[in-house]
Amino acid sequence: MAITYTIQPKCDSLEAGLIPAGFTSGDILLSPFLEVQVRFVSSICFLAALTFPLQSAFAQNSPDKFQNVAPYAAAGGAPQQSVPPNYTPAAPVTYVSTLGSPYVPVDSWIYPALTRLQGLGYVDTAFLGLRPWTRLSILHMLQQTADKIEGDTNNDEAREIYLAVLHEVSPGIQNNYGERAAHAEVESIYSQFRGISGTPLRDSYHLGQSIVNDYGRPYQEGFNNYTGFSAHSEAGRFALYFRGEYQHAPSATGYSPALYQYLSLNIDGVPLTTPNLDQATIPLGPIASVNTFRVQEATLSYNILNHSISFGKTDHWWGPGQGGAFAFTNNAENIYAFQIDRTEPLRIPLLSRLTGPFRYDFFIGSLKGHTYPNSPWIHGEKLSFKPTENLEFGFERTAIWGGKGHGCLNSVTGNIDPCTEPITLHTFLKSFFSVQNVTGSEKFSRNDPGARFGTFDFSYRLPYLRKWLTLYSDSLVHDDVSPISAPRRAGIRPGIYLSHFPGLDHLDLRVEAVSTDPVSNSTAQGQFLYYETVQRQGYTNKGSIMGDWIGRQAKGGQAWLTYHLSPKEQIQFSYRNAKASVLQTNKANPYLLHGFLPGGTTQNDYQFGVVKRVLKDIELNGWVQYEQWKAPLYKSGSQSDTTAAFQITWYPKENKIF
Repeated sequence: MAITYTIQPKCDSLEAGLIPAGFTSGDILLSPFLEVQVRFVSSICFLAALTFPLQSAFAQNSPDKFQNVAPYAAAGGAPQQSVPPNYTPAAPVTYVSTLGSPYVPVDSWIYPALTRLQGLGYVDTAFLGLRPWTRLSILHMLQQTADKIEGDTNNDEAREIYLAVLHEVSPGIQNNYGERAAHAEVESIYSQFRGISGTPLRDSYHLGQSIVNDYGRPYQEGFNNYTGFSAHSEAGRFALYFRGEYQHAPSATGYSPALYQYLSLNIDGVPLTTPNLDQATIPLGPIASVNTFRVQEATLSYNILNHSISFGKTDHWWGPGQGGAFAFTNNAENIYAFQIDRTEPLRIPLLSRLTGPFRYDFFIGSLKGHTYPNSPWIHGEKLSFKPTENLEFGFERTAIWGGKGHGCLNSVTGNIDPCTEPITLHTFLKSFFSVQNVTGSEKFSRNDPGARFGTFDFSYRLPYLRKWLTLYSDSLVHDDVSPISAPRRAGIRPGIYLSHFPGLDHLDLRVEAVSTDPVSNSTAQGQFLYYETVQRQGYTNKGSIMGDWIGRQAKGGQAWLTYHLSPKEQIQFSYRNAKASVLQTNKANPYLLHGFLPGGTTQNDYQFGVVKRVLKDIELNGWVQYEQWKAPLYKSGSQSDTTAAFQITWYPKENKIF
């Protein structure tokens, strides 16, 4: 039997809760949050995630009024094996619009599962171009789509996905030990063993990467290991998430001094003077082995008026694609940032009749690994709309500004002298509101608005094939307001997703293409998209591109054929291609060069992977990748490398109530 629910306003009319039928808002009012003491220090954040020293004085509601309404999603319940043909999923009843909720990392199985569910014609309120999502916002997405799943027939695949995700996000929000109790949970403990034979590529800013979208983890030929854990805590409006891991990578030969000098001087235009003698964007050899503990994510957030106000290291994936996004992905290590994120769709009377509901996100933080200039800052803003349940589109803007050694124009000598553009409210506002080209004197001054990039993306479930085909695209420009206003200067990443094949509900196909070599800027020699005349180490953090792995002035594509054993298990074959453009003389003008690198680069990757769950809480994930690549600037002839990886993950779901 389906569970009905009504929407009742809380004492604050801007915050609404979902209340089970038969109850009143008086049954669920919270007493004031008396005291919260938080000290956020990244080095001890993992201890806080387990202990969460927050003092809370919430009134406890009667447990028998708020038992979990979704029996398959009960904490500690049985895993989802099969769904009875006539089973009707119950909408999860929640009243937690004021409660804090941690983000789900973008490498979680939940995102491909929900993307697939949307491709099947459901979860119409999900914003694919604006991830990550909080556990609570995912629960609300399921809430909104429950009736649609119930009303359809022959949708066992969708029901199974729905129940699996509901089972994952419900514990900790709806459980048997009390709605309002502050608690912490050890989410996962994992270890990945990765062996590489042959020389891999690890230079996203120039020659390419053998392993992409991996949080900038170190890897080299030989044995690599990443062992870590994740945990999260919630108390009232506060939420804390932590994931950290020990990382090991062997030593490597790296680039020769001659190649390092060519890339720095001729490609990037960075002089080889102090402090540019060791640049994170160029792997100069010899490369020392890595043995370190790294904080992958560490975020303290506060939920108010359906906004998550947070500080720490948080994932960002701002685009609808699976293989990449121009604005932000997990290709590089996350940065420490302050963030304001509208976690729930916002509807404004009259305006939303035209635009539909929308979401927005803003963050600001500092970049690491830059020396020219040193330690610049970055801010990003994204606004996404859903005018219909089948169409989503969004606009994004990023600016990198400031830093020591920025360079200022000397009005007397005409030279560019070293100077520092300070990180102040004035320079931030200058960067935030600047939308047009600036003069050279302003560019090389303390008022430089920075390196400005903009993206536009959309996703659309095609007419007559709403449950089958989704078309989507992402695009990027530099020093233009939007790719819509300058399509010939834009990079592009189109894609199409087939959610299932006729008679094969468990099989799906996704194909994406990508280019950062726009028609009107073929002579840029790599100094356009992801590059800037002042911020010459560009769109990187600790040496890795924060956006699309395709890098500068290159073309490529990806394809995935996936057979889903269950929402959490799969067998997948994928292919990836990348080609950096060849630097050569322009036929029409022999004095003009176009392209990027001498001889260009070519990569072809073939990967096969299997994900399997055993003993309910144990995940086994193994994959093998064979790569062929050519980079004449680095090594002559055709090269190859093989990577084999195996990861075991335990999901203990151990809760501690405070």
